[in-house]
Amino acid sequence: MTLILAQEEKQAIKQIDQLMETYCKGCLLKTHYRETKGKHQAHQYCISECSIGIRIKQLGNKLQ
Repeated sequence: MTLILAQEEKQAIKQIDQLMETYCKGCLLKTHYRETKGKHQAHQYCISECSIGIRIKQLGNKLQ
């Protein structure tokens, strides 16, 4: 099955990838939350409190 993505969707995916590579990879807060509170709490922090995570979530919503 081949998916055909609109240009806007391709841009959103590219932006998400860039944000994650630049800011999320090696994030000390995410690592700290994973070690002290677990994966779920780390994820909750990222999508509800981190400005980069919130932006990634907004871009992801464009893909639905």
